[in-house]
Amino acid sequence: METTSETITTSISATGTGAIGTITINRPEVRNALSKTVLAEIGAVLDSWEDDPAVGAIVFTGAGEKAFVAGADISQLAGYDLAYGLAAHMQKLYDRIEDYPKPTIAAINGVAMGGGLELAMSCDIRIAADGARMGLPEATLGVLPGAGGTQRLTRLVGTGRAVEMILTSRVLTAAEAERYGLVTAVVHREELEATAAATAATILSKGPLAVRLGKIVIRQGAETDQKTGLLLERLAQTLLYTTEDKAEGAAAFLAKRTPEFAGR
Repeated sequence: METTSETITTSISATGTGAIGTITINRPEVRNALSKTVLAEIGAVLDSWEDDPAVGAIVFTGAGEKAFVAGADISQLAGYDLAYGLAAHMQKLYDRIEDYPKPTIAAINGVAMGGGLELAMSCDIRIAADGARMGLPEATLGVLPGAGGTQRLTRLVGTGRAVEMILTSRVLTAAEAERYGLVTAVVHREELEATAAATAATILSKGPLAVRLGKIVIRQGAETDQKTGLLLERLAQTLLYTTEDKAEGAAAFLAKRTPEFAGR
């Protein structure tokens, strides 16, 4: 099932372990640049899929062969002012993606610059095609990465590399991005869609409550000291011990069968 709106295309595909929703930024004529409309349409889809049991995981990608997302729409950027900056529409959307209750994967099929790389970094997992290029070139325009780039890049690759990339606007190859830890895997372009789908299907085969709580504990633990993070881990594990899914997982393992998780 595929639906096309003004700037994005969405589809839902079934796997053996659940359904995957794909959001494709569909503006190949401008290398899938992020306009206000793109952001609004992505937000609307996230609204509709958040409580939809038919969608278990979400993949973000770009239309065409050249770009994942080339960045913000510069024709609109020229008109941004103090009020728009404080509204932080893109940053708020990416915060929501990072905190989304369902796993998210960025399938980086081409160039991912500026807001495009920031979109990818807000996802749980990033998989890149071997020809992809990525960077944060905002300083070239006299601004900085304002949709999470200064913070998420630092947490992913370390302060030194983040400073160097942002201040010089350096563009990484896919291989460099994998070596830095910015992406988790690099595959041939023709294998990207299948790899992202297989990764999502693997996650969907696990206990859904464990996946959801795992995301929360990892994300929040990264923002605090280790003792507090360990407390979050302990409380989450204790909660999972009380679930039907834990009993089913243990029973299935002992019986050497595939578990049938119910999310309870």
